[in-house]
Amino acid sequence: MVNLNSLSRHLGDWRRSGSSDVAYRRLADSLKGLILDGRLPLNARLPGERRMAEGLGVSRITVSAALDRLRADGFVASRIGSGSYTSLPFSRTDRLEGLFHVAPGPEVVNMATAVMPAGEHVHGAYARALESLPPHLPGHGYDPTGLLPLRRAVAASIAAAGLPTRPDQIVVTSGAQSGWAILLRTFGRSGDAVVIDHPTYPHALDAIVRAGLRPVPVAMTPSGWDIDGLVGTIDSARPRLVYLVGAHQNPTGHVMGADEENAVAEAVARVGGILVMDDTQRELWFDQPPPPPAAPGAHVVRLGSMSKTWWGGLRIGWIRADASVTDAVVRARASLDLGAAVVEQLAAAHLLSGDQNPVIARRRLLAAREAALSAELSRVLPEWRAARPRGGLSLWVSLPRPACSALVVEAQKLGVIISPGTRFGMGGAFERFVRLPYCLPEPELKAAVGTLACAWRGLDERSTRAPESLAEALF
Repeated sequence: MVNLNSLSRHLGDWRRSGSSDVAYRRLADSLKGLILDGRLPLNARLPGERRMAEGLGVSRITVSAALDRLRADGFVASRIGSGSYTSLPFSRTDRLEGLFHVAPGPEVVNMATAVMPAGEHVHGAYARALESLPPHLPGHGYDPTGLLPLRRAVAASIAAAGLPTRPDQIVVTSGAQSGWAILLRTFGRSGDAVVIDHPTYPHALDAIVRAGLRPVPVAMTPSGWDIDGLVGTIDSARPRLVYLVGAHQNPTGHVMGADEENAVAEAVARVGGILVMDDTQRELWFDQPPPPPAAPGAHVVRLGSMSKTWWGGLRIGWIRADASVTDAVVRARASLDLGAAVVEQLAAAHLLSGDQNPVIARRRLLAAREAALSAELSRVLPEWRAARPRGGLSLWVSLPRPACSALVVEAQKLGVIISPGTRFGMGGAFERFVRLPYCLPEPELKAAVGTLACAWRGLDERSTRAPESLAEALF
C-alpha cells in the first residue's frame, strides 16, 4: 500500500504546476511522473479514492477522473475487490539487456561501469603479497572467515570511521556482491520480502530476485530517503532483510544521516529482520566524510569492499556483523564458495594497513572529475539536471522527458555506452534518468558529453518524423 503521507510529499504542490489543464489532468500527469521516476513503486496499491481525495484536499470526482485517465494510459491497473495498483504500459529494460553483454571495442567510451583503474600502489601491494605468500602455502588455503591480518586491517579501518570493530566481527568475502549473496543464502527463504531503497544498485537487486526472494522497493525523494515510507513499509511488509546503500548511494549519491539510519534500524529490530548497510562507497567522499556508521546492534550488518576505493579487479570484500551473524554466514557459505583467494587477501591487507595517501589522492581526483562533468553537462545539456553529490562515483541525471532507453541505443551508435535509469529500478521505472560515472579522465568525459548531446539531438529530430522501422518505433 502506498503511504498517503509519502504520496502527498512526493506530489508536492501539484495544483500549481503551471499547467492550464483542469485539476484531474494535472493530478494524473503528476502521478504518472512519479511512476516513471520510480518515486511510486510499481505494483503498489494506491489508497482508496475517498482516502486519497481527503488526503490531497480535492474532490473524489477529481481523484476518480485522474485514475481513469491513468488506467487508460496503462499507468494504473485495477483488480476486482483489491483496488488500484501502479503499473507501466510497457517495459523497455529487457530490450536493452543485450547491449551490455558485449565487450566494448577500443573506440567505444564505456560510461556504464562506475569504477576507477588501479594505481601503481595496487601493483606494489600484489608484489608484497607474493613475497608474503610462502608461509601460507603449506596449509590448505581454505579459510571461511578470512586471513587474520586482513580482518585486523578491516576492523581497524571501520573503527577509524567511528564504529568500534573487532577482527572476529569480520568475514572476508570475494567482493561485497559475494557477501550480499551469502547473506541472502544464509537468512533468506523463498518468497521472503527484502526492502530496498529505489533506485538501487542493480546487481544487488538481481541477487535478491535470483535467490527467490521478493524485493519491496521504497522510493527515494529528490533529497534522499523517505524515512517515514521506509519505516511504514518495514512495519507492514515485515521483511527478513533490508538492504540500503547509505553512504553515497548508488546511483543517486545521497548520504544517510545518523538519525535516519537509527530510525530504520529500530524499525527493522521491531520486526525481527536484518538491516544490511552497503558501505562500498563510504570512503569516496570529497570535502567532508559521511556521518560515522550508526545503528549498533546484533541485527545490523555492514558490507565493505576494496573494489570501489582501490580497484575493481581486487575482488575482496567483507561482512561486518555480530557473532551470531558471522557464525551463521560461515556455516552457510560453503554452498557458494570456500573462502576468498589468499593472494588477493594479502594484497588487500597491505593496502588497508599501509599508506592511505592514495585514497586521499583518489578523492581529490574524483572531486575534480565530478566538477568537470557537471560543468560540461550544464554548458552543453543545460536541460539535463543532476544534484551535485558529496562523493561516490557517478551522477544521477534527470532527462527532460522519459527517453533513457532510446538515448542508450542512440548513444551506442555514436560510440558511448551509458546505463539507463531503468537498470536501477524495477519493472521499467526511472525511464527519465541515466547514470553517468565520472571515472574517466576529464577530456574523455567532455568528449562523451558532446556525443550524448548529439544523440539527444538525434532523438529530437526523430520525434518530429514517422519511424522508419519497427525497431525505431520501439525505441
